[in-house]
Amino acid sequence: MDLEDNGLKPLLAEELPVIEQGDTTTLFNYKIREEAEWADGSPVTATDVAFTLKVMMAPLVNNEQIKSQIEFVRDFIHDKTDPKRFTLVCRSFSPEMELLTGDFFILPEYLFDPDRLLKHFSIQELVEAAPELENNKNLIAFAGQFNNVKFARDKDVLKGSAGYELENWTTGQYVVLKRKENWWGAHAAAATTYLTAFPEQINFQIIPDNTTALLALKNKQLDVLSNIPAADFDLLKKDAAFTQDYALAAPDSYEFNYVALNTRHPKLNNRYTRLALAHLLDVESLIKVTLTNYGTRTVGPVPPAAEPFYNAGLTPYPYSQAKAENLLKEGGWRHEDNGWYKTVEGKKERLTLEVNYRAGNTVFENSSLIFQQHAAKLDIPVVVQALESSLSKQKSQNHEFEMTFRSLSGNPFIFNFKPFFHTSFSAQGGSNITGFGTPETDALLDAINAAQTEREKARLLKELQRILHEEAAIIPLYYLKERIAVHKRFANTKISGLKPNYDVSAFTLKD
Repeated sequence: MDLEDNGLKPLLAEELPVIEQGDTTTLFNYKIREEAEWADGSPVTATDVAFTLKVMMAPLVNNEQIKSQIEFVRDFIHDKTDPKRFTLVCRSFSPEMELLTGDFFILPEYLFDPDRLLKHFSIQELVEAAPELENNKNLIAFAGQFNNVKFARDKDVLKGSAGYELENWTTGQYVVLKRKENWWGAHAAAATTYLTAFPEQINFQIIPDNTTALLALKNKQLDVLSNIPAADFDLLKKDAAFTQDYALAAPDSYEFNYVALNTRHPKLNNRYTRLALAHLLDVESLIKVTLTNYGTRTVGPVPPAAEPFYNAGLTPYPYSQAKAENLLKEGGWRHEDNGWYKTVEGKKERLTLEVNYRAGNTVFENSSLIFQQHAAKLDIPVVVQALESSLSKQKSQNHEFEMTFRSLSGNPFIFNFKPFFHTSFSAQGGSNITGFGTPETDALLDAINAAQTEREKARLLKELQRILHEEAAIIPLYYLKERIAVHKRFANTKISGLKPNYDVSAFTLKD
């Protein structure tokens, strides 16, 4: 995705795929650029693409979330006359397949599988017989190697086909990327202006808190800072000395902030209870107070900016103590002197809540505290807890939570919510942390991914939003406006609402 115009462009591929539609299958024909090569000078070929797909499909590899993105791929055909040409054989057709068939990074087989443990497995074999292959010694050995921390940190292994390589990674301090010498992309066709690696070195500073980051920015120790807290961003806009050197931008992002509720929990397995909690979140005030209005209210996980797919017929949950009280009664709760009670699994239980959020996220911290205050007015005790990022993820995936503030990054090209709401992803470790899902919604999620026209996809997405709104397994909050500062000595920054909101590889120095 070229952040210059938020358009889909061929990068490692020579051009966007040639598509051949059939009755039940679709062929996507690709050719890798002739110039494309790995760090050791060897060519990037169709074999590397096939290897990457095998990694994505192999059992036991820790990649559950990405598997759903390519579940429609059924087979892989190598071109016998050109090692850089190949065809993906896909089930059915949907317009977003043009993106999905090319929207994953290609891994070098020579570095990631030196023993060729996956070489003798075909894509079709992994697609059709993955469960039976879980005891295969080669697949077990490969998964053991690939899941190892080495493949996340070792700079001798992390060598791709793009313009930079890992120079240094000092935990908790910085990551340094160095431009490759004689990178093939620098010699590609002049028309491919979005294939960039201009800065000789890029230093990503790891700064644990906003206060320190802002101080570094004001002291001109940083060239770029994104995700600036809203209140601080407004102050920077008024700082004439700062704006003399830095440009500020606030593009509409595709980052969705929401509250996830654990529907498996006996206290929260009733939709009336969940709806009551939704009416205790004063989202309009949250946007004003915690974001100084750098947010756009939404009824669900589809951005309002995606007008054809957004269900504008739904109304966001209004903040209402009275509505929440009535819904609690409908959910079987009874108010006594010191709180709300209900018989849950044979025992009288009081309605209390534990709310967590990722430590360091001041917006979620303040939102949690505001919710705690509103719930207290209705005699619902709420304990607020900040969790370190990895612990928060672990507790969510292990279903050890009640209510949590979260964010989800998306884009304007694809709306695949299957990993987040389909029951096949609701087991421990899966990405459907709420546990929500029925045969009806599972079929709906499958149909969304298989929709062949924009009109059909829009109808199905609006129906999904309606059901999610009625069930309140998630409580939608808003889509963020990003807040970015970039030093004015740079040009070609490509500021965008798409993550990571700027293209640092494209930065050039102004004359």
